[in-house]
Amino acid sequence: MLEHGGRLRRAAQHYSLPVAQWLDLSTGINPSSWPVATLPAASWSRLPEDEDGLVQAAQRYYGAPFALPIAGSQTAIQTLPQLRRACRVGLLAPSYAEHHYHWHAAGHSVTSLSADQCAVAATSLDVLVVVNPNNPTGHCFQPADLLQWHAQLRAREGWLIVDEAFVDTCSELSLAKVSDREGLIVLRSLGKFFGLAGARVGFVLAVRPLLTALAERLGPWSVTGPSRLVATQALNDDAWQTATRARLQQDGMRLATLLDRYGLAPSGGCALFQWVNTPHAAIIHESLARSGILVRLFNAPPSVRFGVPGCELDWQRLEHSLLSLQLAHLQS
Repeated sequence: MLEHGGRLRRAAQHYSLPVAQWLDLSTGINPSSWPVATLPAASWSRLPEDEDGLVQAAQRYYGAPFALPIAGSQTAIQTLPQLRRACRVGLLAPSYAEHHYHWHAAGHSVTSLSADQCAVAATSLDVLVVVNPNNPTGHCFQPADLLQWHAQLRAREGWLIVDEAFVDTCSELSLAKVSDREGLIVLRSLGKFFGLAGARVGFVLAVRPLLTALAERLGPWSVTGPSRLVATQALNDDAWQTATRARLQQDGMRLATLLDRYGLAPSGGCALFQWVNTPHAAIIHESLARSGILVRLFNAPPSVRFGVPGCELDWQRLEHSLLSLQLAHLQS
C-alpha cells in the first residue's frame, strides 16, 4: 500500500511521543470538521437505504444532475480502471499517487504528465486524470481548458476524470454542474472540506449509465447508514459551509504568509494546505517531527506539505517550531 498522511500512531511510536502530544498537519483535512451530533439508534441497526435523501442533498450541493454515493473517492479511484479495457492513460506527476497506482495495476499504459503537458496529451490519450486543485502542488486548472480536453477525449470515446477533493473552497473551478456530459467523470469527497474523512463518504458525478455500471461493480450498501445520515446533514448545512469556506480561505493565506516569514515560501497550495518544494524537505520533516509536528513528506520532488492548524494554540506552536527551525538553519 502507498504512503499517506495521517499515520500519527506510527509517528508516535517512531519518535517515542504520545499521540495526544502531536499536532498533525500531514493530511490536508479541515481540522474543524462539521459537528456531528448524536445519531439515532436506528441508523446503526437498519441497513442503509437509497431513498434517505443523500443523493438529493449531493445533487443540490454540487449542482450535479446525477450522483453516486461511494465509500470515499478512493473507492472510485480503485474501481474506475476496471471499467475500461487496457488503454492509454495520462496522469499528473506529482499528484495523488493512488490514481497512478491503480491504473497501472489494472494493466493500462500510464504516462506521467506535468500540468503543462496535459493539453497536448489530451489529443492522443484515451483517459486523462487530473486533480483540481492538484495535491500536493496546489496547481489549478481552469474549467475552459478542462472542457476543451474533455471534448478531444470524448471524440475518441475517452474519459476525462477530475478529482475535486480539494475544490470546495474554490467551487468556481468545479465541473460538477456539467458532469452529465458523456466521458466526463468528477470525483468529490466529504473528507477534506467537511473534515469527515473517517465517515468514508464520497461521490461520483457522471452520466447515469456509467454510475449504474460502477454501482453494480461495488454492490449494495457501499456507504454505511450512519455515514449516509451524517453526510446528508452536512451537505444541507448551508450556514456552516459558508462560514467554513471563508475561514479556510483566510487560514490558507495565513499559513502561506507564516511559512514565507520563516524562509519556507510555498511553491503552491490551496485553502487546506501549502506545499513547499525544497531540497531540505527531509530535514524539515524530521526537525518538525522531533517537536511533535507531523507534516507530509514527498520524495519526488523533495517537498513538504503543511495542513492548516485548527486553533490559535496550534498556530503558535507551529510558529515556534518554524522559528527554531530557522535559527538552527542559520547556525549551521
